[in-house]
Amino acid sequence: MSNAKTVIIEENGGPEVLKLVDRPVGEPGPGELRLRQHACGLNYIDVYQRTGLYKLALPHPLGMEAAGVVEAVGEGVTHVKPGDRVAYAAAPPGAYAAARVMPAAQVCPLPDGISFDEGAAMMLQGLTVEYLFHRTVPLKAGDTVLFHAAAGGVGLIACQWARALGITLIGTAGTDEKCALALEHGAAHAINYTTEDFAARVKEITNGRGVDAVMDSVGQATFDGSINSLRPVGMMISFGNASGPVPPVDLALLAGKGSLQITRPTLFTHIADHARCQEMAARLFDMVISGKVKITIGARMPLDQVAEAHRALEARATTGATVLIP
Repeated sequence: MSNAKTVIIEENGGPEVLKLVDRPVGEPGPGELRLRQHACGLNYIDVYQRTGLYKLALPHPLGMEAAGVVEAVGEGVTHVKPGDRVAYAAAPPGAYAAARVMPAAQVCPLPDGISFDEGAAMMLQGLTVEYLFHRTVPLKAGDTVLFHAAAGGVGLIACQWARALGITLIGTAGTDEKCALALEHGAAHAINYTTEDFAARVKEITNGRGVDAVMDSVGQATFDGSINSLRPVGMMISFGNASGPVPPVDLALLAGKGSLQITRPTLFTHIADHARCQEMAARLFDMVISGKVKITIGARMPLDQVAEAHRALEARATTGATVLIP
């Protein structure tokens, strides 16, 4: 294979900087594989990289997850082989493509019971929920969490995952329709943050106690309310910046609010280890195959409509996951 349609950016900016070009693919080297991709996932990290909030050396392809079929493997790759169905969320960016050569360690065998579209829609978001619920803070049945953007791709998986674990999830969303969707997927409560003070409502729901953990991918717009929603010694998990980065935090604030804890984890730290990545993926696949978690794909769009997909994502006009088809 010589070339493949690939989305790149040559400068940072709005969706208009996204370009679909032909790029050479080549052969995999040691520890790499070549993948023919059937579906690509759309995520907010792609927006951060496009705008320059997360820096890339330019020009650079975009996209962090996809699913497809292995075409060739390099020396030392033993966990997958040519012809295998696979899915991944992994660095470096470059998933918006019909085919690519990439490191093999974070590419995971995709069970036959999961479609390519589902695989591309679930890896980054589903592995994020896996580390939030199993690796960031010790949670158990009966605990209560506040989860922002509960009707987004990560949020709808989190609602179902929490229900399966017996965790009470209080979700927030920007419309009554999205709140209803979160409830349908397993949220115990849903708060429309455009019409209610979510921190006050959380305290009401928890009889003044507050939640054990907040899982916040919105960032600047929700940070203060998130802190005010926690119980003493509760955990603030800031894992995204959809509304902009969180300003510097005065650590004395955490003391004054009740010895609060705060962390800023990333998925890529957790999946950097090959064995841990495969373990996390296996747990995600089990949740999906068992029916405890269903992957909601809100839109399927051709890869050449990637700019329109970015505009919808930034406008919070998406529900569930968006899949780009090469």
